[in-house]
Amino acid sequence: MEWEAPALVLSAAPYGESSAIVHLLTEEHGLFHGLSRGGAARAGRALWQPGNLVRAVWRGRLPEQLGNLSGELVHGSAARVMSAPLALAMLASVCAVADGSLPEREPHPRIFHLLTRFFALISLDPDMAAWSGMAALLRWEACLLSDLGYGLDLSACAVTGATEGLAWVSPRTGRAVSDAGAGTWRPRLLRLPPLFLDETDPGTSTDWQDGLRLTGYFLARDAFGQHHRPLPAARLRLVDMIGALAATA
Repeated sequence: MEWEAPALVLSAAPYGESSAIVHLLTEEHGLFHGLSRGGAARAGRALWQPGNLVRAVWRGRLPEQLGNLSGELVHGSAARVMSAPLALAMLASVCAVADGSLPEREPHPRIFHLLTRFFALISLDPDMAAWSGMAALLRWEACLLSDLGYGLDLSACAVTGATEGLAWVSPRTGRAVSDAGAGTWRPRLLRLPPLFLDETDPGTSTDWQDGLRLTGYFLARDAFGQHHRPLPAARLRLVDMIGALAATA
């Protein structure tokens, strides 16, 4: 059994003296694991950095086996953001979230394409990654929830049916609520930043903070909670960094 495809590296863990267990995301094959011989050596570590786009080849005697991985670098996002702490935290967060929530070997082409564009976006100007990429990161998390069957319903207010003035989300149902319809329930609702409703809105640091709280609630409860896993540490670090940015804005 063998396949060759563009793939995004999500994680790589040392295995034995010089090998590594690598987790990849591909368009056609979804989340895939494989053993890279020499993957923990110097050249292998550079190739299998989270965020890199590679041309991967997987081989195994049987489809259900771990199989062997080899590859060549196509775009090195990891090296481009290494000196920009916030961009690096964003990259680490999305890789960890995808790696921990997606089912293995189940195709999610939309998630793959959005993630590919996100890595390209933040690697173009890592020092400005928050302003160019945080809205894209939050929309990607919302798409991930949708692909996993836990999508938010932001089409109309759950209380009044209005499609304008949507400002909150019910933590119980995931449905949008207008400011007028929130009433006395407002303190219990999650704020809905406008960037989720307008793809041209880059948001503010406060919007990013509230957006991370919104998607994080449903990721923790549904995508990770259903498997009794906590949110990845990399995402919690990103939340702390955006919180500090919002506090000084």
